[in-house]
Amino acid sequence: MAARLTQWAERAGNRWLFKQREREAGEVFLHRRRVFILPTKAGLGFAGMLLVLLVGATNYSLGLGFGLTFLLGSCALVDMYLTYRNLGQLHLRPGRAASVFAGEEARFELHLVNRTRLDRYAIGVDFTGHDGPRYLADAPAGAGAALQLTTATEQRGWLRAPRVRLVTRFPLGLFRAWSYWQPDLRVLVYPFPEPEAPPLPMGGSARADGRGSAGDDDFAGVRSYQPGDSMRSLAWRQIARLDPAYGGQLVTKHFEGGAIDELVLDFNALPAHMDVELRLSRMTRWVLQAEQRALPYAMRIGAHDFKAGIGAAHRAACLQALALHGLAAEAP
Repeated sequence: MAARLTQWAERAGNRWLFKQREREAGEVFLHRRRVFILPTKAGLGFAGMLLVLLVGATNYSLGLGFGLTFLLGSCALVDMYLTYRNLGQLHLRPGRAASVFAGEEARFELHLVNRTRLDRYAIGVDFTGHDGPRYLADAPAGAGAALQLTTATEQRGWLRAPRVRLVTRFPLGLFRAWSYWQPDLRVLVYPFPEPEAPPLPMGGSARADGRGSAGDDDFAGVRSYQPGDSMRSLAWRQIARLDPAYGGQLVTKHFEGGAIDELVLDFNALPAHMDVELRLSRMTRWVLQAEQRALPYAMRIGAHDFKAGIGAAHRAACLQALALHGLAAEAP
């Protein structure tokens, strides 16, 4: 019965109060019209017990029975008020949301701000769609709490934060108060990097198999092997001296001087028969490899033509162009 009442109230709230409510930017205040409250299963059982006590006290004219019934009923009313007060008059503020790759969990930072003199306990916070809240938070008086809510990602592009539900049953669990919040928060989902991508296309153009080559001049020594190094550049003599099976590391020949091929990641240079998402996945892997090897790289995709560069800002701009390629552009 309690579950049906809760579901009915949630549907009614969605239909009457939250149907026209769009994403709320900035800080949000939970006033009394935004907080719903209904008895739980334990609350309905408690009400049934009070009814039995009242009938028994009436039939047998028991003064102590009436006193006990009204005392317990008063406790239930106080619990209803405390449950509402534990959630009402809170301020909600969105935080940060870092970019992720497709398939990873997106993390949305949310803040509960308590500017009252009352401590708030056991507030369940989670995105809608779950049976119960996965996160519990306490908000001390004059302070607050920070939470990171996660949701799965499946495809690239902008992912907006789902609607947030706040629930509390504090202190006795006889009543359940809840509220909804739709934060104006989103995260950028990059394409998933191709696991077995070919080496970087040094020279500015890729062959039909997506591979390229780099020029060599003066031998300058060896260095540790890095993913993407050509098998032909491995220093086999040094590797033979240190067996990798006994803790030795793979090493690669390092050359200096001469003309160094320009590293250009060109979306149109990839084989035309490849799927668009696979091409984006391969270029994402190449961007990560170039950053890992500290190789300046340029990138061309659609209307974007990034000059050769390296660093966090260059990496973020290239990955964003890959994530939004072919999608409807949205203003930040």
